[in-house]
Amino acid sequence: MKQDVIYITGHQHPDTDSIAAAIGYAFFKRANGIKAVPCRLGKLGTETKYLLDRFGFPEPMLLDDARVRMSEVEVDEPTTIMPEQTIFEAIQLMHGSRRQTCGVVDEEGRVVGMLTLNDIGLVAMSDTADTERLLEDITPEQINTALSGDIIYRAPDRHIRGRVSVISITKEDLAIHDVQDKIVVTGDDPEAQKHLIEMGAGILIVVRAKQIRPEVLDAAKANGCSVIMSGHSTMNTSRYTYFAPPVSKIMATKVVKFYENEFAEDVGTKMMQTRFHAYPIVDDQNRIVGCASRYHIMNSKNKKIILVDHNEFSQSVHAIEKAEVLEVIDHHRINDFSTQRPVAFRNEIIGSTATIVATMFRENQIPIPQNLAGLLLGAILSDTLKFQSPTTTEKDKRTADILAAIADLDIDEFAADMFSVGADIKGKSITELLNQDIKYFEIEGCRTMVSQVIISTFAALQGMQEQIQSVLDDFTQKKNLDLCLMVFTSILDNGSVVYRSGEKSGWGLEAFPDKENETHSLQKGILSRKSQIIPMLTSTIKKYS
Repeated sequence: MKQDVIYITGHQHPDTDSIAAAIGYAFFKRANGIKAVPCRLGKLGTETKYLLDRFGFPEPMLLDDARVRMSEVEVDEPTTIMPEQTIFEAIQLMHGSRRQTCGVVDEEGRVVGMLTLNDIGLVAMSDTADTERLLEDITPEQINTALSGDIIYRAPDRHIRGRVSVISITKEDLAIHDVQDKIVVTGDDPEAQKHLIEMGAGILIVVRAKQIRPEVLDAAKANGCSVIMSGHSTMNTSRYTYFAPPVSKIMATKVVKFYENEFAEDVGTKMMQTRFHAYPIVDDQNRIVGCASRYHIMNSKNKKIILVDHNEFSQSVHAIEKAEVLEVIDHHRINDFSTQRPVAFRNEIIGSTATIVATMFRENQIPIPQNLAGLLLGAILSDTLKFQSPTTTEKDKRTADILAAIADLDIDEFAADMFSVGADIKGKSITELLNQDIKYFEIEGCRTMVSQVIISTFAALQGMQEQIQSVLDDFTQKKNLDLCLMVFTSILDNGSVVYRSGEKSGWGLEAFPDKENETHSLQKGILSRKSQIIPMLTSTIKKYS
């Protein structure tokens, strides 16, 4: 079932811990027989890409919205037919599939029309003028498809008037009938057959006959009249003939269709504005992939999501409130989290979500694959800044040692490789650096953003101060924020440099003051956004709120 999938995602602007935790916990769930898919909520940073490549993991799928799309809804398999196929074939197809609708598609599978049982019923109830239009210029092949018979002679194309005459009487009575260019149904009377052909019948359909006499066939060739031997009785032959036209003549061409990437809730609203029984679901190439009705929308379920490395909805996927949140695994503060149903919530005072995920493997005696151990180790080292962050715990260190042993890695060498890649800002624009690790907060009504950039040394920022401030000012104005901080953190220099912007930038300066005659002073020992920057900022903001 499509909607049995559980999506596991970290926060917006994902860091290494967020991605590794999603991948690791998805593996844990699959090991327990649960279909789980790791997701990301944005572009990956250099460090994260390096670790995924090093340990052989693909990028998690991008999850841009928590609402259910039509591609995730269980809909009916499409029943389709080509425009040139007959109404009779459509009846058989719809009867065999027990469907009341049928999509009409071209050779590429693109929708060109829709056919319903109601459309077919109208054919049987139509007056003479309508049936003439449907049968006009019909081919012997189309009629034969409906009659399950044999084409004895196929005359060159000629105009067929579209009228049907059933004549099973003797030759003496034929003169009173106008059969010119008509479809004529007659019985096993060779003289009558020949005379009807000579009178100008367009197509002669013979019932209750085992063969066609040579003289009848000669007359047919001489007069250009196609001859068909029907496989049915006279009554059924006349009935089925009216279902021989191509479906293109009765299909609806103004089709109400929906795309598979549309949200199910939007589709349901649009369905309520129309009265059709079913609707085609198409891909971006207009190829039909399914058929949906109001039943499918009403029975669709909310997307099931597990949050890792965050619990604040403001940091999660768009429209997260529309999803069914099943679990949370996190190590951050609990702020605006609220659900309608009980959830499994695991929040630990710890340095990395990856530590929690690795612990859950051990608690449940599930072996951690070597490459996953390496990825989780990288996440712990990244989030704890190789154990220098004040959020680091002994549990983080013990878990890192265990993972290093499984992955056969030396922690010091591995950390040096990883940080040399992640802290390299060469070739990146200030805008890219600003956006690679952003988190938004609502602190006492103050709309706040804190971006953290890990660098090797502050010497890398030489000559960039004015540009950094300009980009930050533009970002703050564009996002209509009260306070924006861009924090550059160096593990080697054991501290951070803070840039501030917004109407409340003075609060940022008070929380992280510059030294006398300095701007953007080194904030010695300030490394953690979670346990240092945000609490210190919150304390200052509360003073003025």
